[in-house]
Amino acid sequence: MVTINISELEQIDQFRSLQSTLRDRWKTSELFDNSEADILIIPSLSIDQRELQKIEGCEHYEERLLFSLMRLRNPRNRLIYVTSMPLHPSIIDYYLQLLPGIPFSHARHRLLLLSTYDASLKPLSQKILERPRLLERIRQALRLDKAFMACYNSTFWEAELSLKLGVPLYAAAPDLQIWGTKSGSRQIFAQSGVPLPDGSELVWNSADLATAAADLWERQPTLQRMVVKLNEGISGEGNALLDLRPLTDVAPGQSSHAQRVAAISDRFSNMRFQATQETWTNFSQRIPELGAIVESYIEGEIKFSPSVQGRITPDGEVEILSTHDQILGGPDGQIYLGCRFPADESYRVQLQQLGLKVGKKLAEKGTLERFGVDFVTVDQGDGKWDIQAIEINLRKGGTTHPFMTLKLLTNGRYDLPTGLFYSQQGKPKYYVATDNLQKDRYRGLLPNDLMDIIAHHRLHFDSGTETGTVFHLMGCLSQFGKLGLTSIGNSPQQAEDIYNKVVQVLDQETGGEHNNYTLFSDYAFPIAGDTSGY
Repeated sequence: MVTINISELEQIDQFRSLQSTLRDRWKTSELFDNSEADILIIPSLSIDQRELQKIEGCEHYEERLLFSLMRLRNPRNRLIYVTSMPLHPSIIDYYLQLLPGIPFSHARHRLLLLSTYDASLKPLSQKILERPRLLERIRQALRLDKAFMACYNSTFWEAELSLKLGVPLYAAAPDLQIWGTKSGSRQIFAQSGVPLPDGSELVWNSADLATAAADLWERQPTLQRMVVKLNEGISGEGNALLDLRPLTDVAPGQSSHAQRVAAISDRFSNMRFQATQETWTNFSQRIPELGAIVESYIEGEIKFSPSVQGRITPDGEVEILSTHDQILGGPDGQIYLGCRFPADESYRVQLQQLGLKVGKKLAEKGTLERFGVDFVTVDQGDGKWDIQAIEINLRKGGTTHPFMTLKLLTNGRYDLPTGLFYSQQGKPKYYVATDNLQKDRYRGLLPNDLMDIIAHHRLHFDSGTETGTVFHLMGCLSQFGKLGLTSIGNSPQQAEDIYNKVVQVLDQETGGEHNNYTLFSDYAFPIAGDTSGY
């Protein structure tokens, strides 16, 4: 359970006072995006490290914010990027060479790369705070009256770092991160009037979890499945599916409440855990540390998992930035693998409206910067969709870097009435993105090998046509055979074709035969149909 002591409360007050200078400096969103600034990027994954370890190659996820280097497209911006371990030089060169109209040398001169040289399993922000000389070097490199700090997520580590440097952090204050947990999300949805599945309050032990599940079943006697979620799980890796169908003899009306609780408690060890190595023994030990909820599983023959992304500016304005259809995998389709932009036209405008409601409620609470809302949509026929909100992310999630890559590369605009993104030439743009293109045959490829393949097969993003692929998570490739990419096209089909060409080339270059499979066909996520999860 998270508690806040007096010193932390004092820290929050000081943090908010420093953060308020952002509002004074940048009155509008346009000014914020285009003004001269020194941008400090701290891509610290300051989340539960045991949960983080469920994601293979997580030690390289500090690379996901490298899209920020494209902010050097503004010739008045300077950028400091800090990592746990040094980044491969060819990865940095790759990003800087994407910048249209900016000489490489000019952009490189405005970029300072720093590292803690510490690969231990601690958040990067903590590592920086443990190194006073590195902290001082960062401070000296910044023009404090023009500086702000950006991060993956905001905790007391980032707040302390912000205060020690005297640099405001553009993110929700640490004490507001509760609204990005599973239970906090449910509270925001209820307060915003946004539909959500029936579920429980936060519980802190497995006995109370069994009781909450029984209560939920009694409220919804026709339920077939429930989802059990660790309150601070990430990317669906903290979820488990509880199948009620083998428990018909203790269904509501067939047994007592106590018998139902006991049967559910016994069934927990047979849940389908979404993380590959997860067990009930470990999962149950995490409940007193992280908390858990249980929620109705949404059934449906034609079902999708879209999301909406927004931003709350320093002056409290709420903007909708994008919508996506998420691509999910894992045992029951609950683990985030990638996304398509934009979300399906039949419901993306509704998503924007619901996202705006959530954003306004978050703004009332005082949150800043990114928020994302995940949904499940089920086709009701006649063009109608049942849309249920699932959770809020108050961090730069898996859809942040693909969209920002598109925006910063094309300098285009998102059109709210249509939910489309248009380049400066007025062309709508589409993309397919993933953090999880992973195959054993890719192991051993070095970043330079990837660059050779990209150049030889012309897979790179073409600034002339504004189509092609932008790669990320290249540090994951050699050890884990894992790569991230965003394939941008002028139509949904072109974006998917570009993606599939990348897979085909990588398979051929690593000695594998490429079959004509569709995007992400290695995972159980059909274009339409029962995803067996969300």
